Amino acid sequence: MYLYVEKALQLKKVPAPLMEMFGTAMHIMDMPLKADRKLARVDTARLLADLAEKGYYLQMPPPKEDYMLDLYPDRPTTGVR
Repeated sequence: MYLYVEKALQLKKVPAPLMEMFGTAMHIMDMPLKADRKLARVDTARLLADLAEKGYYLQMPPPKEDYMLDLYPDRPTTGVR
């Protein structure tokens, strides 16, 4: 999970309940953003709009594929897994 914030405001606009669920934030990088910049899993226009409106943008991890949900359905619930 990634939390994008404006550098000048840092975490000041992030609501307390979200920070509580998010946990301890760790700075990863500073990234200059423009509308034409492509990001892997984020719509840059939406990210910039949320930063302007709310002061933050929360990127959730992609959902797991069905085949990865339970690779070993018959494994014992106790003992060595």
